[in-house]
Amino acid sequence: MIKLDEDDYPSARERMVRDQIERRGVSDYRVLEAMREVPRHLFVPRDLWPEAYDDRPLPIGRGQTISQPYIVAYMTEALNLKDDARVLEIGTGSGYQAAVLSRIAREVYTIERVPELSREARQRFEELGYTNIFCHLGDGTRGWDAEAPFDAVMVTAGGTQIPMPLTEQLALGGVLVIPVGRNEYGQNLMRVTRMPDGDFREEALLGVAFVRLIGEHGWKE
Repeated sequence: MIKLDEDDYPSARERMVRDQIERRGVSDYRVLEAMREVPRHLFVPRDLWPEAYDDRPLPIGRGQTISQPYIVAYMTEALNLKDDARVLEIGTGSGYQAAVLSRIAREVYTIERVPELSREARQRFEELGYTNIFCHLGDGTRGWDAEAPFDAVMVTAGGTQIPMPLTEQLALGGVLVIPVGRNEYGQNLMRVTRMPDGDFREEALLGVAFVRLIGEHGWKE
């Protein structure tokens, strides 16, 4: 861990993108630029700012974490976003992943079940001027039917299965990325594509470890 002064954060982000993300194969320039732009340190507790650009997840309180930068970039690239995409994110957390998505997609709709996290993320978005992110407090495994269909859905918590409401809310050609597994300490990152005929194609991408996806169609509290 390198201790950082306030003026060091832009160069730390550049090193993060170069060393942790580009060198590991993420190549979509829009994803790389979004990772360079969004100030990750502002999405973690202030006492963790010096660690914000390390290659690891960090705690954000309430038993939740902000994902490792590489995983954020990898999952974002896996969505194959177009500039006019409408994205649904399940698990707002601190808001970092939604912020990265918002630099690429036209609109981001994000759901969080913990009131304090949802409120704090909404405040961060307002302070940073991210006006194309829309927040909702509720059970993310049910999706956001009133705003469907979505061109992409990202789930930032591990579920025991793929929630049917999320696949149903995908537009034709849309992509869902979600960690799936019955071991809460390890899942497979799955990509589900809704084909033009309405069928779904599933791909296993890599092994990951996410906190539990809690809800009607996920882990029970």
